Amino acid sequence: MIGYVTIGVSDMNKAKQFYSDLLGELGGKVLLDMERIAFIGDSMAKPMLAVCVPFNGEPNHPGNGNMVAIPAGSKAAVDKFYHKAIELGATCDGEPGQRIPDMFYGAYVRDPDGNKLAFFEFG
Repeated sequence: MIGYVTIGVSDMNKAKQFYSDLLGELGGKVLLDMERIAFIGDSMAKPMLAVCVPFNGEPNHPGNGNMVAIPAGSKAAVDKFYHKAIELGATCDGEPGQRIPDMFYGAYVRDPDGNKLAFFEFG
């Protein structure tokens, strides 16, 4: 249902490096780079994350309530992605933990541009 999600960034090189390093274990890499926008994923046929400098030339602003949720694959992987994101320059927006008993485990960070990410595992 989702082809790609686009988030605005202020520094394309920094954003491409951050997301390639963060999502590398999931096969994430820059698949298509057109200077102003780059698509990161493991296949053009699967959902991707795109980072871009806003088309209108105005500064990027993280959306209030917008979030990209990344399935980690396990609770241990949620913890690993959270700590890796922090190591790569993200800030904490909710440490890893069980949010809904026996249903949802998650962690939240803000990337270097302030975009909110969630790493999660159902169960």
